[in-house]
Amino acid sequence: MSRYVVGRNAVTEAIQSGENIESVLVLYGAKGFGLEKIKEAAKQKNIPVKEVSKQRIRELVGNVTTQGIMAVLGEKEYVQMEQFIEIAKSRNEPPFIVVCDEVEDPHNLGAITRTAEACGVHGIVIPKHRSVQVNHTVTKASAGATEHLPFTRVTNTGTAVDELKKMGVWIVGTDAKAEKCYTEIDYTMPVAIVVGNEGKGLRRLMKDKSDFLVKIPMFGKVTSLNVSVATALLLYEVARKRKGF
Repeated sequence: MSRYVVGRNAVTEAIQSGENIESVLVLYGAKGFGLEKIKEAAKQKNIPVKEVSKQRIRELVGNVTTQGIMAVLGEKEYVQMEQFIEIAKSRNEPPFIVVCDEVEDPHNLGAITRTAEACGVHGIVIPKHRSVQVNHTVTKASAGATEHLPFTRVTNTGTAVDELKKMGVWIVGTDAKAEKCYTEIDYTMPVAIVVGNEGKGLRRLMKDKSDFLVKIPMFGKVTSLNVSVATALLLYEVARKRKGF
């Protein structure tokens, strides 16, 4: 099944990433220097560029804002979790992984992916069921980061966490009642950050499997943060501890 990447930034990232792009579709009459640059980049990589009507774009992606351009990609290729470890070894870094346990909103998964790529994460784990998959909305929300970051798709995230532990990866989950603040962990070790559902949070099973549970202090009247915001705080804390900034 084809996927669609929409918007100038996302299409640019897809082209630069070397992703298998079937074609780039440009809205009839759309002009601008940015569009011309993207079209030229596509042609340099022998990617067909076609002009299409607004109706055709709507048939493919609905009323999503495309900025006059989109790319048609083949189905997202998922990798084995072991590849994350190999990527980390190739960079001479301890593994840094995100496990999204039942994240359902594509905008949240996209935002998490964008932050993960910026922080040097080696891969993201998502479940096959009760979770959003990597679609064009996720890709757009990630500003194209989905095309740079590998994903693995698993039947059971609990089993995936067990496998990560066997690979020497420590599991960090979040819990509002945790004793430790998220800044108190030594993230220089091999680590997987586990994040839960938007409404229900992290499941009890995943909390029980976590080696560390951490909390994000809250000082206002709301009791929790959006999952993508909370994840961003944790991922940048890992990057800060590792990079020393």
